[in-house]
Amino acid sequence: MSSVPVFTVADFSCLPGVKLGHADLPRAATGVSALVFEQPAVASVSTLGGAPGGRDTQMLEPEFTVERVDALILSGGSAFGLDAAGGAMRMLAAMGRGLAVGAARVPITPQAIIFDLLNGGDKTGVDYALLGKEAVEVAIPHICMGSVGAGMGATTATLKGGFGAAEAVSRGGFRVQAFMVVNAIGTPCLPDGSFWAAPFEQNGEFGARPLPHPLPESALRLRIKGHAQAPGEDIPHQPATTIGVVITDAALTKAQAKRLAIMAQDGLARALRPAHAPMDGDTLFAAATGEKPMREPLLDLTEIGMLAGDCVARAIALGVYHARALPFAGALPDWQSLYSAKP
Repeated sequence: MSSVPVFTVADFSCLPGVKLGHADLPRAATGVSALVFEQPAVASVSTLGGAPGGRDTQMLEPEFTVERVDALILSGGSAFGLDAAGGAMRMLAAMGRGLAVGAARVPITPQAIIFDLLNGGDKTGVDYALLGKEAVEVAIPHICMGSVGAGMGATTATLKGGFGAAEAVSRGGFRVQAFMVVNAIGTPCLPDGSFWAAPFEQNGEFGARPLPHPLPESALRLRIKGHAQAPGEDIPHQPATTIGVVITDAALTKAQAKRLAIMAQDGLARALRPAHAPMDGDTLFAAATGEKPMREPLLDLTEIGMLAGDCVARAIALGVYHARALPFAGALPDWQSLYSAKP
């Protein structure tokens, strides 16, 4: 078995003015992903999980002063991973980025984390600040998915998780992209390997396996991390969290970005069962590069938010579809090894 899980390059690139960087440690089964904006982007956040972990997320609420961010950081490592934003800030400062406060500049880099401490990797001495710095430093417009960056150590209740991305375009020409780290406490798939997100799949992008009808009773049972699937089965408790970023090229206010983040959370409920649980920290950032003004703000934002939810659902499925199992004893299988050769 390879010591370095493979990843897949998406068939689309980041929106203009946006770059994506991944830095990871396969031996530790953890990593960091960074969405870097060439010009500060309007941003807000929605947190619906019961056990979130983040840094500088509160300032993204509409009633607070700071409106724009230089980067958004997604990280493994649970609370240890919060150091990643510090490394990202130092790299951005070296690049001359940051909010001007007199003669000083302060890069704005809010962050969300996942819990990946029990996946078999050796977390001894992981320097998340260095990983955050590297993720910003290597950021490019191209998109990699699967076992990469913050998705390196991600898992779900039944399968290896990963990093996924998806894109859609509204009737008004606004582009929407979602970038997701899938570390869910629940399941992305039914027992037959079909994805809960199947109704939103585009061009067979994650296996073209439609949901069965009617849904079997086994698919509706509770299947979560730390919960026995059979009598007498002993499964250690494992906190989780699915986190991500949705980005549009529309010109949004901070309050509109907040509404976009809220609507995008619908995608978690479409793609994971359950979502927003007590031990999830499900957090979604929303950012707008502002290239295209909205002509009909209420209608345009409604469609952008709807598509953002669809993209989140697809990105979750794609993150699992492209992930590869970790090379450790007892590691969860990946979707490809179980279902890719089956009808």
